[in-house]
Amino acid sequence: MKRLAIKMINAYQVVTKNTPSTCRYHPSCSAYAKDAYQTRNFFIASALTAWRLLRCNPFSKGGYDPVPAPKKQKGHLKHE
Repeated sequence: MKRLAIKMINAYQVVTKNTPSTCRYHPSCSAYAKDAYQTRNFFIASALTAWRLLRCNPFSKGGYDPVPAPKKQKGHLKHE
């Protein structure tokens, strides 16, 4: 399912390649979604993508917003 989602995002990016970007965030919403599907499982990536699309609106400030790192990789050690 992840591969299908990534193929659909790639197709979207090809179709919209020559149109001006309206995304308020960097990376763009499609690049964010592609990265999420490449680094997370399908369900988490879908949730992250949906949340990003809901935040990308005219009332949002936008800015730099990468896919968050999984909690294991953030460097937080609970028991030391």
